[in-house]
Amino acid sequence: MTSLSADRSRQSWADVPQESLEMEEQGERNHSGLPMLDDEHPNRYVLGILRVNSAGESGRTGFHPLHFFRVTFKSVCTSSMIVNILWPVVLPAIVMHFARPDLHVVVFILNYIAMVPAANVLGFSGSELAKKLPKTFGVLLETTISCGVELVLFMVLLHNNKNNPNLDLIPVIQAAILGSILANLLLCLGMCFFVGGLKRTEQAFHEAIGEVGSGLLLVAGFGLLIPTAFFTALKGSTTARFTIAELKDATTKISQATSVILLVAFLAFITFNLLSHNSIFDDILEIDEHNSKDHKKEASRTKLTFLEAVIALAISLTFVCMCAVFLVQEIEYIVELGVSDNFMGLILVPLVEKAAEHLTAVDEAWDNQINFALFHCLAPSIQTALLNAPLAVIVGWGQGQGTGGEGSPMTLNFEIFMVVLLVLSILVVGNFLRDGKSNWLEGFLCVLVYIIIAVTTWYYPSVKLASTNSA
Repeated sequence: MTSLSADRSRQSWADVPQESLEMEEQGERNHSGLPMLDDEHPNRYVLGILRVNSAGESGRTGFHPLHFFRVTFKSVCTSSMIVNILWPVVLPAIVMHFARPDLHVVVFILNYIAMVPAANVLGFSGSELAKKLPKTFGVLLETTISCGVELVLFMVLLHNNKNNPNLDLIPVIQAAILGSILANLLLCLGMCFFVGGLKRTEQAFHEAIGEVGSGLLLVAGFGLLIPTAFFTALKGSTTARFTIAELKDATTKISQATSVILLVAFLAFITFNLLSHNSIFDDILEIDEHNSKDHKKEASRTKLTFLEAVIALAISLTFVCMCAVFLVQEIEYIVELGVSDNFMGLILVPLVEKAAEHLTAVDEAWDNQINFALFHCLAPSIQTALLNAPLAVIVGWGQGQGTGGEGSPMTLNFEIFMVVLLVLSILVVGNFLRDGKSNWLEGFLCVLVYIIIAVTTWYYPSVKLASTNSA
Protein backbone atom coordinates (compact mmCIF):
# COMPACT_ATOMS: atom_id res chain seq x y z
CA MET A 1 0.00 0.00 0.00
CA THR A 2 2.82 2.37 0.89
CA SER A 3 4.61 1.55 -2.36
CA LEU A 4 1.44 2.29 -4.36
CA SER A 5 1.02 5.69 -2.68
CA ALA A 6 4.64 6.55 -3.36
CA ASP A 7 4.24 5.61 -7.06
CA ARG A 8 1.15 7.81 -7.36
CA SER A 9 2.97 10.65 -5.63
CA ARG A 10 5.89 10.41 -8.05
CA GLN A 11 3.46 10.25 -11.00
CA SER A 12 1.49 13.34 -9.86
CA TRP A 13 4.75 15.30 -9.33
CA ALA A 14 5.88 14.30 -12.82
CA ASP A 15 2.61 15.63 -14.27
CA VAL A 16 3.30 19.14 -13.00
CA PRO A 17 4.43 21.39 -15.88
CA GLN A 18 8.11 22.26 -15.82
CA GLU A 19 7.42 26.00 -15.98
CA SER A 20 5.36 25.73 -12.76
CA LEU A 21 8.29 24.09 -11.02
CA GLU A 22 10.58 26.88 -12.24
CA MET A 23 8.13 29.50 -10.97
CA GLU A 24 8.00 27.80 -7.58
CA GLU A 25 11.78 27.65 -7.40
CA GLN A 26 11.95 31.31 -8.38
CA GLY A 27 9.51 32.12 -5.58
CA GLU A 28 11.71 30.23 -3.10
CA ARG A 29 14.69 32.27 -4.26
CA ASN A 30 12.84 35.51 -3.58
CA HIS A 31 13.88 35.58 0.06
CA SER A 32 12.79 39.18 0.57
CA GLY A 33 9.12 38.28 0.34
CA LEU A 34 8.63 41.00 -2.26
CA PRO A 35 6.75 40.53 -5.53
CA MET A 36 8.95 40.25 -8.59
CA LEU A 37 8.74 43.13 -11.06
CA ASP A 38 7.55 42.52 -14.61
CA ASP A 39 10.14 44.76 -16.23
CA GLU A 40 13.20 42.85 -15.07
CA HIS A 41 15.57 42.08 -17.90
CA PRO A 42 19.33 41.46 -18.27
CA ASN A 43 19.97 44.88 -19.84
CA ARG A 44 18.35 46.81 -17.07
CA TYR A 45 21.66 48.45 -16.17
CA VAL A 46 24.35 49.73 -18.49
CA LEU A 47 27.69 48.36 -17.25
CA GLY A 48 25.89 47.69 -13.97
CA ILE A 49 25.63 51.43 -13.24
CA LEU A 50 23.10 53.44 -15.28
CA ARG A 51 19.44 52.38 -15.26
CA VAL A 52 17.84 52.39 -18.71
CA ASN A 53 14.23 51.28 -18.24
CA SER A 54 13.06 53.39 -15.34
CA ALA A 55 12.02 56.91 -14.38
CA GLY A 56 15.64 57.94 -14.80
CA GLU A 57 15.52 57.75 -18.60
CA SER A 58 15.38 61.27 -20.07
CA GLY A 59 15.08 60.30 -23.75
CA ARG A 60 17.81 62.82 -24.56
CA THR A 61 21.59 63.08 -24.38
CA GLY A 62 24.01 65.95 -23.98
CA PHE A 63 23.19 69.46 -22.78
CA HIS A 64 20.22 71.52 -24.00
CA PRO A 65 20.05 74.95 -22.25
CA LEU A 66 16.32 75.62 -22.73
CA HIS A 67 15.33 72.11 -21.61
CA PHE A 68 17.82 72.35 -18.76
CA PHE A 69 16.38 75.57 -17.31
CA ARG A 70 12.75 74.57 -17.88
CA VAL A 71 13.08 71.13 -16.28
CA THR A 72 15.15 72.47 -13.38
CA PHE A 73 12.67 75.27 -12.65
CA LYS A 74 9.60 73.00 -12.81
CA SER A 75 11.32 70.44 -10.58
CA VAL A 76 9.15 67.48 -9.46
CA CYS A 77 6.47 69.11 -7.32
CA THR A 78 4.66 72.42 -6.90
CA SER A 79 6.29 73.29 -3.57
CA SER A 80 9.74 72.78 -5.04
CA MET A 81 8.88 74.97 -8.02
CA ILE A 82 7.62 77.73 -5.70
CA VAL A 83 10.93 77.62 -3.82
CA ASN A 84 12.78 78.20 -7.11
CA ILE A 85 11.10 81.61 -7.34
CA LEU A 86 13.57 82.71 -4.63
CA TRP A 87 16.56 82.32 -6.99
CA PRO A 88 16.73 86.13 -7.68
CA VAL A 89 17.80 86.51 -4.03
CA VAL A 90 20.96 84.44 -4.56
CA LEU A 91 22.95 87.02 -6.56
CA PRO A 92 22.17 90.00 -4.24
CA ALA A 93 23.11 87.82 -1.25
CA ILE A 94 26.56 87.17 -2.72
CA VAL A 95 27.03 90.77 -3.86
CA MET A 96 26.04 92.21 -0.47
CA HIS A 97 28.68 90.11 1.24
CA PHE A 98 31.40 91.93 -0.72
CA ALA A 99 29.72 95.33 -1.22
CA ARG A 100 28.42 95.97 2.32
CA PRO A 101 30.13 93.59 4.74
CA ASP A 102 29.22 95.98 7.56
CA LEU A 103 25.48 95.17 7.21
CA HIS A 104 25.77 91.89 9.09
CA VAL A 105 22.06 91.30 9.69
CA VAL A 106 21.14 92.02 6.05
CA VAL A 107 23.89 89.75 4.72
CA PHE A 108 22.81 86.98 7.10
CA ILE A 109 19.12 87.22 6.13
CA LEU A 110 19.84 87.34 2.39
CA ASN A 111 22.18 84.36 2.47
CA TYR A 112 19.80 82.47 4.76
CA ILE A 113 17.03 82.91 2.16
CA ALA A 114 19.41 82.23 -0.76
CA MET A 115 20.40 78.89 0.76
CA VAL A 116 16.85 77.58 0.29
CA PRO A 117 16.57 77.73 -3.56
CA ALA A 118 20.23 76.76 -3.99
CA ALA A 119 19.78 73.72 -1.75
CA ASN A 120 16.49 72.96 -3.51
CA VAL A 121 18.21 72.67 -6.91
CA LEU A 122 20.99 70.69 -5.26
CA GLY A 123 18.41 68.22 -3.98
CA PHE A 124 16.61 68.10 -7.34
CA SER A 125 19.79 67.50 -9.35
CA GLY A 126 20.85 64.84 -6.87
CA SER A 127 17.44 63.20 -7.26
CA GLU A 128 17.70 63.29 -11.06
CA LEU A 129 21.15 61.73 -10.87
CA ALA A 130 19.92 59.10 -8.41
CA LYS A 131 17.15 58.04 -10.81
CA LYS A 132 19.82 56.98 -13.31
CA LEU A 133 21.60 54.75 -10.80
CA PRO A 134 20.70 51.54 -8.95
CA LYS A 135 18.01 52.35 -6.39
CA THR A 136 19.86 51.97 -3.08
CA PHE A 137 23.12 53.44 -4.38
CA GLY A 138 21.23 56.36 -5.91
CA VAL A 139 19.39 57.22 -2.69
CA LEU A 140 22.59 56.99 -0.63
CA LEU A 141 24.43 59.19 -3.13
CA GLU A 142 21.58 61.70 -3.07
CA THR A 143 21.69 61.73 0.73
CA THR A 144 25.46 62.20 0.74
CA ILE A 145 25.17 65.16 -1.63
CA SER A 146 22.53 66.79 0.57
CA CYS A 147 24.61 66.17 3.70
CA GLY A 148 27.55 67.80 1.93
CA VAL A 149 25.96 71.18 2.68
CA GLU A 150 26.00 70.35 6.37
CA LEU A 151 29.60 69.20 6.21
CA VAL A 152 30.64 72.44 4.49
CA LEU A 153 28.98 74.43 7.30
CA PHE A 154 30.81 72.41 9.95
CA MET A 155 34.18 72.84 8.25
CA VAL A 156 33.74 76.60 7.82
CA LEU A 157 32.72 76.97 11.47
CA LEU A 158 35.78 74.95 12.55
CA HIS A 159 38.04 77.08 10.35
CA ASN A 160 36.64 80.33 11.76
CA ASN A 161 36.88 78.98 15.30
CA LYS A 162 40.57 78.15 14.82
CA ASN A 163 41.46 81.52 13.27
CA ASN A 164 39.69 83.52 15.96
CA PRO A 165 40.55 82.23 19.46
CA ASN A 166 38.22 84.80 21.03
CA LEU A 167 35.25 83.40 19.09
CA ASP A 168 33.85 80.11 20.41
CA LEU A 169 31.78 78.50 17.64
CA ILE A 170 32.03 74.95 18.98
CA PRO A 171 28.61 75.18 20.74
CA VAL A 172 27.02 76.16 17.41
CA ILE A 173 28.56 73.13 15.68
CA GLN A 174 27.49 70.80 18.47
CA ALA A 175 23.96 72.18 18.46
CA ALA A 176 23.82 71.95 14.64
CA ILE A 177 24.80 68.26 14.77
CA LEU A 178 21.96 67.39 17.13
CA GLY A 179 19.58 69.86 15.46
CA SER A 180 20.10 68.25 12.07
CA ILE A 181 19.17 64.83 13.45
CA LEU A 182 16.15 66.22 15.31
CA ALA A 183 14.92 68.09 12.22
CA ASN A 184 15.01 64.87 10.19
CA LEU A 185 13.52 62.62 12.84
CA LEU A 186 10.77 64.86 14.20
CA LEU A 187 10.00 67.58 11.65
CA CYS A 188 10.68 65.84 8.34
CA LEU A 189 9.51 62.35 9.33
CA GLY A 190 6.53 63.86 11.14
CA MET A 191 5.51 65.85 8.06
CA CYS A 192 5.90 62.72 5.90
CA PHE A 193 3.62 60.70 8.17
CA PHE A 194 1.14 63.58 8.42
CA VAL A 195 0.97 64.44 4.70
CA GLY A 196 1.01 60.79 3.61
CA GLY A 197 -1.80 59.97 6.03
CA LEU A 198 -4.14 62.76 4.94
CA LYS A 199 -5.51 60.75 2.01
CA ARG A 200 -5.04 57.28 3.50
CA THR A 201 -6.00 55.55 6.71
CA GLU A 202 -2.41 54.42 7.12
CA GLN A 203 0.75 53.80 5.13
CA ALA A 204 2.76 50.59 5.39
CA PHE A 205 6.53 50.53 4.97
CA HIS A 206 8.94 47.64 4.82
CA GLU A 207 10.28 46.50 8.19
CA ALA A 208 13.86 46.23 6.83
CA ILE A 209 14.12 50.01 6.43
CA GLY A 210 12.48 50.85 9.75
CA GLU A 211 14.41 48.31 11.82
CA VAL A 212 17.83 49.06 10.35
CA GLY A 213 17.28 52.82 10.56
CA SER A 214 15.97 52.95 14.12
CA GLY A 215 18.57 50.45 15.34
CA LEU A 216 21.49 52.39 13.90
CA LEU A 217 20.11 55.68 15.21
CA LEU A 218 19.81 54.24 18.70
CA VAL A 219 23.42 53.05 18.61
CA ALA A 220 24.53 56.44 17.24
CA GLY A 221 22.51 58.27 19.91
CA PHE A 222 24.15 56.36 22.73
CA GLY A 223 27.55 56.83 21.09
CA LEU A 224 27.02 60.59 21.08
CA LEU A 225 25.72 60.47 24.65
CA ILE A 226 28.68 58.65 26.24
CA PRO A 227 31.24 61.53 26.27
CA THR A 228 28.59 63.87 27.72
CA ALA A 229 27.62 61.33 30.39
CA PHE A 230 31.29 60.78 31.28
CA PHE A 231 32.00 64.50 31.74
CA THR A 232 28.78 65.19 33.65
CA ALA A 233 29.21 62.23 35.99
CA LEU A 234 32.71 63.30 37.05
CA LYS A 235 32.36 67.07 36.87
CA GLY A 236 31.36 67.38 40.53
CA SER A 237 34.09 64.99 41.72
CA THR A 238 37.17 66.87 40.57
CA THR A 239 39.88 67.35 43.18
CA ALA A 240 43.46 68.57 43.35
CA ARG A 241 44.57 65.11 42.21
CA PHE A 242 41.98 64.86 39.43
CA THR A 243 41.54 68.36 38.07
CA ILE A 244 38.92 69.75 35.71
CA ALA A 245 41.65 70.15 33.08
CA GLU A 246 42.39 66.41 33.26
CA LEU A 247 38.68 65.67 33.00
CA LYS A 248 38.36 67.85 29.89
CA ASP A 249 41.41 66.20 28.34
CA ALA A 250 39.99 62.73 29.03
CA THR A 251 36.62 63.75 27.57
CA THR A 252 38.35 65.03 24.43
CA LYS A 253 40.21 61.75 23.98
CA ILE A 254 37.02 59.73 24.55
CA SER A 255 35.27 61.88 21.92
CA GLN A 256 38.07 61.26 19.43
CA ALA A 257 38.05 57.51 20.03
CA THR A 258 34.24 57.44 19.81
CA SER A 259 34.39 59.36 16.53
CA VAL A 260 36.69 56.77 14.97
CA ILE A 261 34.38 53.97 16.14
CA LEU A 262 31.31 55.77 14.74
CA LEU A 263 33.07 56.08 11.38
CA VAL A 264 33.57 52.31 11.40
CA ALA A 265 29.84 51.94 12.11
CA PHE A 266 29.09 54.19 9.13
CA LEU A 267 31.25 52.02 6.86
CA ALA A 268 29.33 48.98 8.13
CA PHE A 269 26.05 50.80 7.33
CA ILE A 270 27.21 51.49 3.76
CA THR A 271 28.40 47.90 3.31
CA PHE A 272 25.09 46.58 4.63
CA ASN A 273 23.11 48.72 2.18
CA LEU A 274 25.25 48.35 -0.92
CA LEU A 275 26.54 44.80 -0.63
CA SER A 276 24.90 42.32 1.73
CA HIS A 277 21.31 43.68 1.46
CA ASN A 278 21.46 45.70 -1.74
CA SER A 279 19.02 43.48 -3.68
CA ILE A 280 16.40 43.60 -0.91
CA PHE A 281 16.51 47.40 -0.62
CA ASP A 282 16.51 47.76 -4.41
CA ASP A 283 13.35 45.63 -4.64
CA ILE A 284 11.66 47.60 -1.85
CA LEU A 285 12.36 50.96 -3.47
CA GLU A 286 11.56 49.69 -6.98
CA ILE A 287 8.12 48.52 -5.88
CA ASP A 288 7.62 51.79 -4.00
CA GLU A 289 8.32 53.68 -7.21
CA HIS A 290 5.80 51.56 -9.15
CA ASN A 291 3.18 52.02 -6.43
CA SER A 292 3.50 55.79 -6.62
CA LYS A 293 0.28 57.70 -7.25
CA ASP A 294 2.04 59.68 -9.97
CA HIS A 295 4.08 56.82 -11.41
CA LYS A 296 2.79 57.23 -14.98
CA LYS A 297 3.11 61.00 -14.80
CA GLU A 298 6.65 60.70 -13.45
CA ALA A 299 7.59 58.18 -16.15
CA SER A 300 6.49 60.58 -18.90
CA ARG A 301 7.97 63.71 -17.25
CA THR A 302 10.79 65.47 -19.11
CA LYS A 303 13.97 64.82 -17.19
CA LEU A 304 17.53 66.01 -17.10
CA THR A 305 20.12 64.02 -18.99
CA PHE A 306 23.05 62.57 -17.10
CA LEU A 307 25.28 65.47 -18.19
CA GLU A 308 22.63 68.06 -17.30
CA ALA A 309 22.17 66.52 -13.86
CA VAL A 310 25.91 66.73 -13.21
CA ILE A 311 26.02 70.38 -14.40
CA ALA A 312 23.03 71.33 -12.21
CA LEU A 313 24.71 69.57 -9.30
CA ALA A 314 27.97 71.48 -9.79
CA ILE A 315 26.25 74.88 -10.15
CA SER A 316 23.94 74.45 -7.15
CA LEU A 317 26.73 73.04 -4.98
CA THR A 318 28.88 76.09 -5.78
CA PHE A 319 26.13 78.53 -4.78
CA VAL A 320 25.24 76.52 -1.68
CA CYS A 321 28.84 76.51 -0.49
CA MET A 322 29.22 80.26 -1.09
CA CYS A 323 26.01 81.08 0.75
CA ALA A 324 26.96 78.71 3.56
CA VAL A 325 30.35 80.37 4.01
CA PHE A 326 28.85 83.88 4.01
CA LEU A 327 26.07 82.77 6.37
CA VAL A 328 28.46 81.25 8.88
CA GLN A 329 30.64 84.36 8.95
CA GLU A 330 27.70 86.42 10.22
CA ILE A 331 26.60 84.03 12.99
CA GLU A 332 28.71 85.71 15.66
CA TYR A 333 27.00 89.05 15.00
CA ILE A 334 23.52 87.50 15.12
CA VAL A 335 24.37 85.82 18.44
CA GLU A 336 25.48 89.18 19.82
CA LEU A 337 21.99 90.54 19.06
CA GLY A 338 20.45 88.12 21.55
CA VAL A 339 19.83 84.95 19.51
CA SER A 340 21.41 82.17 21.56
CA ASP A 341 24.03 79.98 19.93
CA ASN A 342 21.97 76.93 20.92
CA PHE A 343 18.89 78.17 19.05
CA MET A 344 21.06 79.15 16.09
CA GLY A 345 22.62 75.69 15.85
CA LEU A 346 19.69 73.52 16.91
CA ILE A 347 16.91 75.21 14.92
CA LEU A 348 17.93 77.93 12.43
CA VAL A 349 20.92 76.26 10.71
CA PRO A 350 19.35 72.78 10.27
CA LEU A 351 16.10 74.24 8.91
CA VAL A 352 17.79 76.02 6.03
CA GLU A 353 20.31 73.32 5.17
CA LYS A 354 17.68 70.56 5.20
CA ALA A 355 14.89 72.47 3.42
CA ALA A 356 15.33 70.80 0.01
CA GLU A 357 15.67 67.32 1.47
CA HIS A 358 12.52 67.80 3.52
CA LEU A 359 10.52 68.96 0.47
CA THR A 360 11.63 65.86 -1.45
CA ALA A 361 10.71 63.46 1.35
CA VAL A 362 7.29 65.05 1.97
CA ASP A 363 6.47 64.93 -1.76
CA GLU A 364 7.38 61.24 -1.82
CA ALA A 365 5.12 60.53 1.16
CA TRP A 366 2.27 62.39 -0.56
CA ASP A 367 2.78 60.17 -3.64
CA ASN A 368 2.65 57.06 -1.42
CA GLN A 369 6.38 56.35 -1.76
CA ILE A 370 6.73 56.01 1.99
CA ASN A 371 9.84 53.79 1.81
CA PHE A 372 11.64 56.45 -0.23
CA ALA A 373 10.51 59.08 2.27
CA LEU A 374 11.82 57.00 5.18
CA PHE A 375 15.17 56.61 3.45
CA HIS A 376 15.36 60.40 2.98
CA CYS A 377 14.58 60.95 6.68
CA LEU A 378 16.60 58.19 8.34
CA ALA A 379 19.67 58.02 6.08
CA PRO A 380 20.64 61.72 6.54
CA SER A 381 20.20 61.36 10.31
CA ILE A 382 22.44 58.31 10.31
CA GLN A 383 24.98 60.08 8.12
CA THR A 384 25.06 63.12 10.39
CA ALA A 385 25.53 60.99 13.52
CA LEU A 386 27.98 58.45 12.09
CA LEU A 387 29.90 60.52 9.52
CA ASN A 388 29.56 64.31 9.73
CA ALA A 389 29.81 64.60 13.53
CA PRO A 390 32.85 62.28 13.81
CA LEU A 391 34.51 64.06 10.87
CA ALA A 392 34.04 67.42 12.62
CA VAL A 393 35.76 66.03 15.73
CA ILE A 394 38.58 64.45 13.73
CA VAL A 395 39.19 67.59 11.63
CA GLY A 396 39.28 69.72 14.79
CA TRP A 397 41.68 67.16 16.26
CA GLY A 398 43.88 67.42 13.16
CA GLN A 399 43.89 71.21 13.37
CA GLY A 400 45.15 71.00 16.95
CA GLN A 401 42.22 72.99 18.32
CA GLY A 402 42.16 73.11 22.09
CA THR A 403 45.93 72.79 22.37
CA GLY A 404 48.26 75.68 22.96
CA GLY A 405 45.38 78.04 23.66
CA GLU A 406 44.05 77.89 20.09
CA GLY A 407 40.31 77.79 20.69
CA SER A 408 38.12 75.18 22.35
CA PRO A 409 38.45 71.54 21.24
CA MET A 410 35.71 70.04 19.11
CA THR A 411 34.29 67.17 21.16
CA LEU A 412 31.13 65.12 21.53
CA ASN A 413 30.52 66.64 24.96
CA PHE A 414 27.11 68.20 24.27
CA GLU A 415 24.70 70.10 26.47
CA ILE A 416 22.81 67.52 28.57
CA PHE A 417 19.50 69.13 27.63
CA MET A 418 20.13 68.62 23.91
CA VAL A 419 21.57 65.12 23.97
CA VAL A 420 18.71 63.91 26.18
CA LEU A 421 16.28 65.38 23.64
CA LEU A 422 18.09 63.44 20.92
CA VAL A 423 17.95 60.07 22.67
CA LEU A 424 14.28 60.53 23.64
CA SER A 425 13.42 61.52 20.07
CA ILE A 426 15.14 58.39 18.73
CA LEU A 427 13.15 56.25 21.17
CA VAL A 428 9.85 57.93 20.19
CA VAL A 429 10.48 57.56 16.47
CA GLY A 430 11.67 53.97 16.92
CA ASN A 431 8.39 53.17 18.69
CA PHE A 432 6.41 54.64 15.78
CA LEU A 433 8.46 52.61 13.27
CA ARG A 434 8.11 49.35 15.17
CA ASP A 435 4.73 48.31 13.74
CA GLY A 436 5.67 49.06 10.12
CA LYS A 437 2.73 51.46 9.69
CA SER A 438 2.20 55.20 9.95
CA ASN A 439 -0.75 57.58 10.11
CA TRP A 440 -1.30 61.34 10.24
CA LEU A 441 -1.67 61.38 14.04
CA GLU A 442 1.84 59.99 14.60
CA GLY A 443 3.23 62.59 12.22
CA PHE A 444 1.29 65.41 13.86
CA LEU A 445 2.63 64.42 17.29
CA CYS A 446 6.22 64.38 16.01
CA VAL A 447 5.84 67.89 14.59
CA LEU A 448 4.33 69.14 17.86
CA VAL A 449 7.28 67.73 19.81
CA TYR A 450 9.67 69.54 17.45
CA ILE A 451 7.79 72.83 17.99
CA ILE A 452 8.03 72.36 21.77
CA ILE A 453 11.79 71.82 21.43
CA ALA A 454 12.12 74.96 19.28
CA VAL A 455 10.23 77.09 21.80
CA THR A 456 12.28 75.74 24.71
CA THR A 457 15.56 76.24 22.86
CA TRP A 458 14.67 79.88 22.20
CA TYR A 459 14.76 80.48 25.96
CA TYR A 460 17.83 78.31 26.55
CA PRO A 461 20.64 80.66 27.63
CA SER A 462 23.84 81.16 25.71
CA VAL A 463 26.73 78.85 26.57
CA LYS A 464 28.65 81.85 27.94
CA LEU A 465 25.91 82.42 30.51
CA ALA A 466 25.08 78.84 31.51
CA SER A 467 26.42 75.52 30.36
CA THR A 468 26.51 71.92 31.56
CA ASN A 469 29.46 70.82 29.40
CA SER A 470 32.02 73.33 30.61
CA ALA A 471 33.56 74.43 33.88
